[in-house]
Amino acid sequence: MKSEELQFAVIYARVSSRKQVKEGHGLESQEARCREYAARCGYDVIEVFQDNRSGKLIDRPGMKAMLQFLRKRRSDEVVIIIDDISRLARGMEAHIHLRSAIQKVGAVLESPSIEFGEDSDSILVENLLASVSQHQRQKNGEQVKNRMRARLMGGYRVFQAPVGYRYENSKVHGKIIVPDEPIATIIREALEGYATGRFETKAEVQRFFMARPEFPRDGSGKVRAQLVNDILTRVLYAGYVEAQKWNIDPFPGHHEGLISLETYQAIQRRLKGAARAPARKDINRDFPLRGFVECGDCGHAMTSSHSKGRSRRYPYYLCQKKGCDSYGKSIPREVIEGEFVQLLQGLQPTRQFFMFALEAFADLWAIRMGSIDEQRQSLRKELTVTTKQGERLLERIIHTEDEAAVPVYEKRLSAIELRKQELKERIENCGRALPTFKEVLEPRWRFSQTLTNSGNQAVLKTRERCQTRLCQETDLQPRNGL
Repeated sequence: MKSEELQFAVIYARVSSRKQVKEGHGLESQEARCREYAARCGYDVIEVFQDNRSGKLIDRPGMKAMLQFLRKRRSDEVVIIIDDISRLARGMEAHIHLRSAIQKVGAVLESPSIEFGEDSDSILVENLLASVSQHQRQKNGEQVKNRMRARLMGGYRVFQAPVGYRYENSKVHGKIIVPDEPIATIIREALEGYATGRFETKAEVQRFFMARPEFPRDGSGKVRAQLVNDILTRVLYAGYVEAQKWNIDPFPGHHEGLISLETYQAIQRRLKGAARAPARKDINRDFPLRGFVECGDCGHAMTSSHSKGRSRRYPYYLCQKKGCDSYGKSIPREVIEGEFVQLLQGLQPTRQFFMFALEAFADLWAIRMGSIDEQRQSLRKELTVTTKQGERLLERIIHTEDEAAVPVYEKRLSAIELRKQELKERIENCGRALPTFKEVLEPRWRFSQTLTNSGNQAVLKTRERCQTRLCQETDLQPRNGL
């Protein structure tokens, strides 16, 4: 039987995550049950407080607001109603701390599931139930972790989808990450660009992302350097999964990679290499010929700058070589770049040049076609050697008595396994048949030469479009490990 002096009550409800707030009815059901209890006891519910935080935490917005509210109404001896002891806390430390805080504000804790008391037996039961609640939380965490680890070992990403991917339900794989376009294409271009040296530094990759409106930004509208570093170092973008915190080394996953493992390894080698000075931001935008144009008097590369006028800034190229007759003399950007454009327009390959280039490309294609078997054998030999290295290192780990050396050996073994996967990928690609030169390039090349000899400007533009399409379709750069 409750004391008639306790007339006012507040309700405290809690769920563990925002997802439970959106998808479930935990808060609503808790409040309904607590209101039913309050009506049965004759309490007047004056406020409801809610949280969507883990029960092991002490610092919760709803709890802090409730305690602040009760401090102002200390004289009313307000009752706090909770649906279950686990709603107050799911950890012994948090439970003891909050019980003490409630007593300090002069409130009384009640629940339709348990009767709280100050005698030794009631306190024992309360502590036992709080301990059981903590055990349930820890057990649930272990089960979730085990399920996540098992699915990860099956080759599936189980954490939040990284930038460039999104989760999608599949009939075959269940929930799996898939490329999120157009962001995936932007990331692919950035990764391949860094691997090949198109981007010299991380800062250039960052500026590349910033120049793409589709690429996601943080709350301040920027692409953080940490995000760039994460993208460059994640093997996930090569189609692999890993979890270092669970001691799971990289291995092939079921999701589609944006780049090859070979490209990923090239990126890591560049990241571990010597630091490079960042390229100037304005070179390509304001002075594209900077570093290419030389002074006509001394032959030294010309620099560039803007000169401030009355109403605007004027761009100039100039020679800064001391002792040169043209030292400090400025040439307007429009003059130099205009003459350069005229030079380009006057260039036209001769028929002899086309025939020479055709024969050179044909010879190079034949050499590459003929070296496929040799490269495949070389890669297989390297794979055999690498496999034996891994086996010897594994034996050393098994028989070592130096516990401090085990992590070092395991790190080396992980690198060897990744190298094995890269070699297998390259061997597989070497087995793909390539078309002959006559089938792919020769017809297009001769057509391009015919258009060049016509001399018609409109036809020349058509030739340029054809050559661009040719490069896109055939990809003249070495591929498939060749």
